[in-house]
Amino acid sequence: MVVGEGRTLTFEMVETSVQMIVAGAKLIATNPDANCPTIDSLRPGCGAIVAMLEKATGIQAFSVGKPSPVMMRTARAELGLRTGETTMIGDTMETDILGGVQMGYRTVLVLSGGTRRADLVRYAYRPDIVVESLADLRIEDLLRLELAA
Repeated sequence: MVVGEGRTLTFEMVETSVQMIVAGAKLIATNPDANCPTIDSLRPGCGAIVAMLEKATGIQAFSVGKPSPVMMRTARAELGLRTGETTMIGDTMETDILGGVQMGYRTVLVLSGGTRRADLVRYAYRPDIVVESLADLRIEDLLRLELAA
């Protein structure tokens, strides 16, 4: 059973999922994000839904999305890149940036998502570059990182 996120989740779907998992279905998550930013606020993400299923069944999900090395390696290979040629750009420290750091990729944190600049002090790892929005990312910044590597 693969769990993603959506806005049409019903309690009947949760009950059916619990029954399937208890009966032996594998619990696979598309990502561990607990929430997703929206224009107005936040909404529950895949990680919140999976946490409910994990708690109800006692079975831990296997996440195939960021920061899963399975997904990160597959994407890099599909692009035909080596580790040193790869930059992970994302807006979430716990998934995007953590995955990039763990894989040895250069990382760019975009502050247009769930992570704020003030949050950075909480993490033991750091992105290589932090920008307010993707529009602020300059090719010169990426080239400087490549030359430093």
